[in-house]
Amino acid sequence: MLARQAFKTVQPLTQNIRLYATDGGVRQRRPWGKYGAYGFGGIFTFWVVLRGIAVYQMGPDAVLSPAQKAAKRKEEAAGKADSSDKASNIVFKGGDQGFVALKLESVEQINHNTKKFRFAFPNPDDVSGLHTTSALVTKYQGPEMDKPVIRPYTPTSPDDVKGYMDFVIKKYENGPMSTHIHNMEPPQRLEFKGPISKYPWSPNKHETITLIAGGTGITPNPEDKTKVNLIYGNIAEEDILLKQEFQHLENMYPQRFRAFYMLDKPSDAWTQGTGHVNKEILKTVLPEPKEKDFKIFVCGPPGMYKAVSGMKKSPAEQGELSGMLKEMGYSEDQVYKF
Repeated sequence: MLARQAFKTVQPLTQNIRLYATDGGVRQRRPWGKYGAYGFGGIFTFWVVLRGIAVYQMGPDAVLSPAQKAAKRKEEAAGKADSSDKASNIVFKGGDQGFVALKLESVEQINHNTKKFRFAFPNPDDVSGLHTTSALVTKYQGPEMDKPVIRPYTPTSPDDVKGYMDFVIKKYENGPMSTHIHNMEPPQRLEFKGPISKYPWSPNKHETITLIAGGTGITPNPEDKTKVNLIYGNIAEEDILLKQEFQHLENMYPQRFRAFYMLDKPSDAWTQGTGHVNKEILKTVLPEPKEKDFKIFVCGPPGMYKAVSGMKKSPAEQGELSGMLKEMGYSEDQVYKF
């Protein structure tokens, strides 16, 4: 949630482009208690935001691992890096553009039910055309399906990366799209369309933002001083996705990034939050309603929306603010539901 790689960081203080990454289908009951299932998509919407902020503050290489930086240096030395005499082609243009079939290039196992999928663009110099808080929709129709399944997903790769796009996707029981994607093998293809734009972001739009998640080519801008808090709920520690990436960003920006983890089934060694998102953790993390220049972003499963902020009226309409945030005195203009 704002420059495809801006809102992603983590720091355990006290303590899954978006509900887009959720799959639908028949959901099994999850340990959200009365709030329903833990969300999964929210964290990827927020990862996009966190990475974007890091890119704004430190430049495009700020969120790269040492191995990625070494590979980029090697590419630059070979003369394959960005060149001023070759404009990048945008893959997703929106509007009347139809679905684009991308080839699956590689698959990496992340944990027991999550994989990272890399899809190749038609040409090595192509870029996605997405920006922070935007997403894509996927389409798949099996041989015995009456109509295609369409689901939104948020890429976790940088907006300006050339030649490919990464997705970290969790497989849901009886989820037709996530099951299909998890069964894919290179070089099979999947259809994508977009971008779907949400909250418009610009440097220093808010002094502080808080990201509440249940269940990632920007010109460097050192003027962005946004402070970010992340509340991230999961079932168990092994379900915390992108944790290393969050820790990396947190180590780089200890005064600007904070993360609060909540686990429903913590181990004996777990020292952070337990249970689902509640008023106690919100009071710990959020600015007071009377404070100025902050924004609260919410993204997760329906049960979490109902408990924390109330449901959206429609994909394009925010709907009335309710739930814990309303009870705590926050106003509709202080909260944004993805």
